[in-house]
Amino acid sequence: MLEFFSMKSYMDLVRHILVNGENKVDRTGTGTRSVFGYQLRHDLRTGFPLLTTKKVYFKSMLYELLWFIKGATNTQDGLNSGIWDAWAGPSGELGPVYGYQWRKWDKFTWDESAQAYQKTHIDQLAQAIETIKANPYSRRIIVSAWNVADIERMVLPPCHAFFQFYVTIDGHLDLQLYQRSADVAVGVPFNIASYSLLLMMVAQECGLVPRFFVHTLGDAHIYQTHLGGLEEQLTREEKGLPSVKIENKPFFELEFEDFTLEGYDPHPFIRFPIAI
Repeated sequence: MLEFFSMKSYMDLVRHILVNGENKVDRTGTGTRSVFGYQLRHDLRTGFPLLTTKKVYFKSMLYELLWFIKGATNTQDGLNSGIWDAWAGPSGELGPVYGYQWRKWDKFTWDESAQAYQKTHIDQLAQAIETIKANPYSRRIIVSAWNVADIERMVLPPCHAFFQFYVTIDGHLDLQLYQRSADVAVGVPFNIASYSLLLMMVAQECGLVPRFFVHTLGDAHIYQTHLGGLEEQLTREEKGLPSVKIENKPFFELEFEDFTLEGYDPHPFIRFPIAI
């Protein structure tokens, strides 16, 4: 199921699940129609992959991505998109979720003099960027959010579990994401846009051209409460893809105001209930 990017590939995924999926029970008790193992390939050279058959809130996606990059774990850490409010505790804390794992993966090293383990952190994202610059053809340029030791401390285990960068001989940068659980109506359009933008940001930092975002899905599902909205989307004609401009600043200094979405003219927003 490999297609070079158009938003048609996303709509084809919806059709595939509706036709070939199986009805399953799920953790939320909502019920899903689900398939296992599906891959999309988006070519960023043809435009920015933001769904046009319904409006996707670019600003919310951007706030969340910058919040991850900041290493934040609390909805009150600034850059709050509102996406995580339903899962947050009274103080806004979510546990060591995505950003923490990307920037502050716990490392314990034995200190002989103290006769004890000392806790430090691994900045996976910074290491990945430095590896792209210093050793671009490495097959180990991976950032993982799936930290088995920390899952019980998270309000929600990572759905988009880990991603890997790939540098080509002719100066392109690709990124592949493995997503263990994919809410096709609500989450996947955000995930496509978020990781495509992350790819663009890293490519700019490393002097490369962003090319393919490869999106590998484990359990790709449509909640039963989302069927009507997706069927409406299938009746809508796709529109041209927008573009995104990023200010030429160091990766970790980029802020919300440094991103500009241009040429986005989607069909109206469709509200899907969130399964908690």
